Parts: sequence; C-alpha cells; structure tokens
Amino acid sequence: MTGDSARGAGAGGSPSRAAAIPALMVQGTCSNAGKSLLAAAFCRIYARRGLRVRPFKAQNMALNSFVTGDGGEMGRAQALQAAAARCAPDVRMNPVLLKPSSETGSQVIVLGQPVGQMRVAEYFRYKPQAWQAVVAAYDSLAAEADLMVLEGAGSPAEINLKAYDIVNMRMALHAGARVLLAADIDRGGSFAALVGTLALLEPEERALVRGLVLNKFRGDAGLLAPALEAIAARTGKPFVGVVPWLHGLRLPEEDSVTFKLQTGGGPVAVPQGVLDIVLVDMPHISNFTDADALRCEPDVRLRVVRDAAALGAPDVLLLPGSRNTIADLRWLKRTGLAEAILKLARSGGCAVAGICGGLQMMGRAVRDPLGLECGGEEEGLGLLPLETTLGGKKVLTRRKATHVPTGEAVDGYEIHHGVTLCRGPEKESARPAVVAQDGAVLGWTNLNLPVWGTYLHGIFDTDAFRRRWLDGMRAAHGLPPVTQVTEYSLEPGLERLADAVESALDMTAIDRMLGL
Repeated sequence: MTGDSARGAGAGGSPSRAAAIPALMVQGTCSNAGKSLLAAAFCRIYARRGLRVRPFKAQNMALNSFVTGDGGEMGRAQALQAAAARCAPDVRMNPVLLKPSSETGSQVIVLGQPVGQMRVAEYFRYKPQAWQAVVAAYDSLAAEADLMVLEGAGSPAEINLKAYDIVNMRMALHAGARVLLAADIDRGGSFAALVGTLALLEPEERALVRGLVLNKFRGDAGLLAPALEAIAARTGKPFVGVVPWLHGLRLPEEDSVTFKLQTGGGPVAVPQGVLDIVLVDMPHISNFTDADALRCEPDVRLRVVRDAAALGAPDVLLLPGSRNTIADLRWLKRTGLAEAILKLARSGGCAVAGICGGLQMMGRAVRDPLGLECGGEEEGLGLLPLETTLGGKKVLTRRKATHVPTGEAVDGYEIHHGVTLCRGPEKESARPAVVAQDGAVLGWTNLNLPVWGTYLHGIFDTDAFRRRWLDGMRAAHGLPPVTQVTEYSLEPGLERLADAVESALDMTAIDRMLGL
C-alpha cells in the first residue's frame, strides 16, 4: 500500500490538519453493502443534532451523477448525502468521479470537470494527481465542518488494488477517521467477509476499524447473538448494531448495481386506470433515477425492460440517458428493441420519451468524431429529425425551463457532450418541446408521432408538470384525469432511514468513538 502508516497522516506523512475534525467512515466488505445509505443516515442523524455535517467520498465510480448550482458534476449518492446533511451539494464532497463508458475505460471527472477519457492503466498513472485533488478537497471541506462522514468504495481488502487506493484506508488514515465496517447479511457470507476483510488489512488499517455493522437483515436480530459474540471475540472488533432491511424508502439508488438486479417486468395485466410505463435498461444506462418520481404516482406501474419480448403494449416507453450512446444504440438494434420501439411509436398507441442519450438515439444520426465514447457514427431511430455530434466541451448546467405542450414550468440539469440540431427533409415536423428561460431549445417533439425528448435530467421531479403530463397520457388512452398532485420528496425517506439506523445502532458507542 502506498498510503501513510500513521493514523491521521497526510499525503506526505505529516499529521493531517483535517484529522482534528471528527470523522466517521463507512466501509464495506463488498460493493452494494449499503454504504451510501448508511452514510446518508449518519449525515441526517448528526445534522438533526445541530452539527455542521459534510459528506465525502474521495472517488466514486457511478453513472448516476448530479450537477451542482455552479456547474460541477458529482456522484448522485453524495448529492443525496448532502441533502441528508441539510447542506448544498459541493463537488468537493466527491472530488473524483469515474463514469465508465466501456469495460476498461472511463471518463474521469475531477472537482466537477472532465479531465479526459482514460483506460485503467492510464488512470493508475494519473492517481498521484487525483490524490492531491482528494486531499485538498477534503481538507478545505473539513475546515467548514463539525463532523465529516466519509464513504469508502467496494472493499478495503482488494489487495490487487491497494497500491492505488485513494478512497478506502488511505483516505481513512488521512482523515483520522473512525471506521465502521459494514456487511450485507442479505447477500450471505457476511461473517466470513468481515473476518476475511479484517485479516487482509495492515495493522495500522485494522486499528482504524472501531466497529462492525450487519446491514439489510430480515428477521429477528436476537437470533444473531451467538454469531455476533463469536465474530467479536475472533476479531477484537465489537458489533455496533444490526440494521434491518428497509422497504420502500424511495431514495435514489447509489449506483447501477441494485438497479441491474431488478427483474425486468414483462408484459402483465395492468390494473384498470393505471398507466403502464416501460423504462428501457441499456448496458451503459446513466441517470436512471430520472424515472424515480414516476414510482410515487398511484396511477403508474413502472417496469424495467431489457428485451423486446418483455415490452408488451405499454402506454409510455422511456429511453434514459447513456454513457455510450452509440454502443447502446447498436445494442438496441441487435436485441430487436429498436424495431419494437419503432413499431410501438408508429402505431400511435405508445408515447416514446427520451432523456439526454435517449433523445440523441431518437434522432437520425449520432456521431462521435473525437472518440469521446466509442467513436464512429450510427444511424438513429429516426423518430425525430435530429442529428447529434459529440463535441469536446461538456455541458454541465442547471436549468429552469418550460415544457411547451403542457405549458408547465420544469427544472433540472444538463450533462452531455452532444450538440443536437434539427436537420433533414422532415425537420418541419419538429417543434420545441422544452425551452429554457433564455430561449435555448432543450427538447423536441414530432408533430406526426407521439414522441418527444429532452436534454433535461430530473424533468419528472417537478410535481405539477409530472401530473399534467401523466394526465395527458391518460387522456390519450381514454382515461379520466387524476388531477391530484403527488409530492415527490426525499425528506420522508431520509427521516425514516435516519430513524431506523439510529434505533438499530449503538449511537452512544459511536458518539464515544468520535469524541462527541
């Protein structure tokens, strides 16, 4: 490991000034152990006590991202944790964001801005620069906080990667963090994972682990007592609690792992008066949380579909964002989904809506002359008379706009390299669908087909628009309007999460660890 050997050591081996700020870090025995939500819970628990809490994850690999008010890109999980901490999202909370575009390459975002497309070996060579950005971001953020809540990534015991670590134990050492090691008991093998993880840590790293947590437990936690005692005796690390499986939190997923585990909902009977909405899952899907707000509506059944046979006859089909638009467009064609989507749209019985990459796919062509994703050019679905060229400058901005067909105000954010223009013999059929306050066209519709698309992520989060748009879909299928607006808010889920974690863990012991 290239990290520091002393607790609280900085990048050069001297004590970190930031280590004077109490820091709690959630690490896991594996990916998807629930670290992000546990960190969010701690942010809310301590924010409710009046502390200035700031979340932090040195490096995040995720395709779900968020744009801050000053135009920086960061992981959506840290934006959720900021909401839990009752503070504004800040790119310093996630100084390095990796957005995979292939099995071996990612776009690298540092302090909110892209620095390049890198394959694994290239990024490893870049790591020293990334670490400097991480240290600077953490130290400046910690200077404004009473408590830092850090999140690790994957497992700290991946010994093939430890020499390049900037997010797990190296970060804990710099921050002088008290580490809680969490295991997903629902996945199985959690006790062995805890023992094995601790065994593979260096002595100074193991000393930072102050407690163990079992997460996502279903059943009577009292039955676990003998195992907890045995593991605590074997490792010398106490359990600080068992967190139950929490259903229906309606909080954004931390990354695509849980989303990809969802079973693709095939065509089934939909209750009378309910809209059947399909979200197409693609290999490089990004910002699938754009559809989350639809799940809270009583008249919507949202299905995730991965193959043409599962499409059925939905009322609405959503094409989400993509980190590799051309590759995913080709995938749609190979799987038969492209042909099925065209048939649905041309039948007039199914509305098709695309967001960002989905909008680009709905056009006539997508070109990547700079090789920003996979290079080359691909013919689009042809549902809109648009042509997109991926350019070197990445658009990162928050927007207020109007959805023209409904007249409703909307807001959200743009994250894209694409420049999209109306072209071709059918361009007269295109009309603006989403227009920003400054007059910029952020989306288009087709006069001849029930289709529209936009670059605006988060558009469905606007309650009044979402209800008005859904009632329009209902009218198109002969259903009466619902009219009642449902509030989409993260607050109930965050409060319930914090209450559950606070009840499940020994917060007195955790407070003592932190010196609070």
